[in-house]
Order: sequence, then C-alpha cells, then structure tokens
Amino acid sequence: MKMTLPLACAALAAALLAAAPALSQAPGVTTGMNCSEANMKTANDSMMKMTDATKKAAVMKEIDMAKGMMAKKDEKGCAMQMDKAMGMMK
Repeated sequence: MKMTLPLACAALAAALLAAAPALSQAPGVTTGMNCSEANMKTANDSMMKMTDATKKAAVMKEIDMAKGMMAKKDEKGCAMQMDKAMGMMK
C-alpha cells in the first residue's frame, strides 16, 4: 500500500510532463501544419492541383505569407497562415 502512492505520483508527474508542450500552446493557435520546407512543398504541390483559379490565388497568397513568416522565424504566424491555406484547399 505504501508503494502505491509514490507510483501514482510518479505516473501523474510523467503524464503532466508529456502533456506540457500541448498545454503550453497559446489559445487559438492551431498546430496542424508546422513550418518546414517539406510541409511548404506539400502545401504548394496541393495548391498546384487546384482547378479554381480564384481559390488557388488566395491559397498562394497565404502560402507566400507563411513563407515570409518562416523566413522571419515567426513559427506561430507561419503555422497560422499554413493552417489557413490548408483549410482553403478543402
């Protein structure tokens, strides 16, 4: 019985440490797409397959803004623009 409490505390601590990165995200910030060259290429390839020229131009604008933010090391801003672009492609 005496071993149960320390094990339970250790399990709770491990669970909280594992959840810390997710809990530290700012409210309203989605992290569906991170800003990497690979994800930029994936988004660009998906955009190139679009047939609606108006939507394609809007998505291109969002991707370009995301690339600019990525160059400025603005990860949150870049992720928001990438999520917006990917949402527009649906």
